[in-house]
Amino acid sequence: MIVVSNRIQVTKGQESAFEQRFEGRARLVESMPGFVRLEILRPMRSDYYVVLTYWESPKDFEAWTESPEFREAHSRRPPKEMFAGPNVFEMHEIVQHVERKT
Repeated sequence: MIVVSNRIQVTKGQESAFEQRFEGRARLVESMPGFVRLEILRPMRSDYYVVLTYWESPKDFEAWTESPEFREAHSRRPPKEMFAGPNVFEMHEIVQHVERKT
């Protein structure tokens, strides 16, 4: 399994508008083969929001980025002033996963 992260620096005062964009998103990724889950992380002690998507494989993620659904989901570009810096993209393979024992 892989995790794709996008660290996004949102301009001060634009946080609510940024979060609302995700609330109103097209919700197309959920039906893509290999998609596992999406998490949006609000910063508490940093300047970056983090958007995490979990995928069964890099090929599944790449298929998403090349799909008509991806183009549609990203067609409403936000205003440039919403961002205080460039997006930081990272892809990681999960090598260990631990959850609390119940």
